[in-house]
Amino acid sequence: MKIAFLSHLDLNLYLFRLPVMKELVKKRYEVYAVCPRGEVFDKFEKFGIKAFEYKIDRKSLNIFKEIKTIRNIKRAVSQIKPDILHTFMHKPNIYGNLTKHPNRINTVTGLGSFFIYKDIRSKAVKYAIEQMYKITTKATKKIVFQNSDDLKFFVDKDIVDKDKAILIKSSGIDTDVFKPMPKDKELLRQLNFDSKPVVLMIARVIKDKGVQEFIDAADILKDKANFVYVGDMDKGNKNAFMPDWKNVKYLGFRNDIKELISVCDIFVLPSYREGVPRTLLESGAMGKAIVTTDAVGCREVVDDDVNGFLVPVKNSIALADKIETLIDNKQLREKFGISIREKIVKEFDVKVVVEQYLKLYEKIISDDGVK
Repeated sequence: MKIAFLSHLDLNLYLFRLPVMKELVKKRYEVYAVCPRGEVFDKFEKFGIKAFEYKIDRKSLNIFKEIKTIRNIKRAVSQIKPDILHTFMHKPNIYGNLTKHPNRINTVTGLGSFFIYKDIRSKAVKYAIEQMYKITTKATKKIVFQNSDDLKFFVDKDIVDKDKAILIKSSGIDTDVFKPMPKDKELLRQLNFDSKPVVLMIARVIKDKGVQEFIDAADILKDKANFVYVGDMDKGNKNAFMPDWKNVKYLGFRNDIKELISVCDIFVLPSYREGVPRTLLESGAMGKAIVTTDAVGCREVVDDDVNGFLVPVKNSIALADKIETLIDNKQLREKFGISIREKIVKEFDVKVVVEQYLKLYEKIISDDGVK
């Protein structure tokens, strides 16, 4: 039995789909990672996964380049001949559907910045995405959404058939790896923080992550906490910018994410829209109090005033107010931390997510009569 996972980035499959792929290998499925060659392309082999390369220009909207990409994908799929083709992200979803493979599954991991901004280009791309899904999903077996807001949006606008849309929350997180742990004292020493609480944000440095709102909140609360930001400058993104970090310690890209979360007292993500943010799952699984926005994807993880705080999008004052509440109340931080971990273990643990995908594959194979 062959299952091919199609994405526009090898790192996307490696970071977020690997647990499902490894479990399929254990169950003796023949598993393929179909993606452009990148920094982790050759790492799939050690897990028994066959990496199959195709060419793509991820940032291109040139129709001739896109046609060439579609041909490359069709060629790859025709050579592999998978029993199920599972695609992720907008371009691979749409282009995978154009292969006309009989057993296709799309996963919509999030709608992206084109569904946030109202400029002419964003509106045009948003409309094109919606129409392409409407056209290409007619014969797709299932469309998986990672949060309930995106599912409702696609169904209410008749972009996808209600009977095909299913919810599988996030890509899952290993709560045995991300779990409460003592603060990394050596890291704290390196960061040279004083005894005040540590407020952490981890995200790419782009406007729709709420970077400026975080900086504004730090300016308001600079005497009450240590503010730190982790994430690379996504210079190729149209919403990238160079902030004045002022009262924020900017660390850039880091690999020691678990250790960084361990030293924080409050985790913050003031994003405008998400799929389901992995950083919220990681910090919540480690028992950290969270302040995030009442936005698509973020509110899937946090229940306001139950296991964290939700604040309005683009509201620095409200953000600072809730951060300050947690700075001043260690007992509430601990209460939220316990509660959010319980929710993530129950709803977002990778074992829960993997089991849902395995049931989906088995049903499609069973319905199709594949042996």
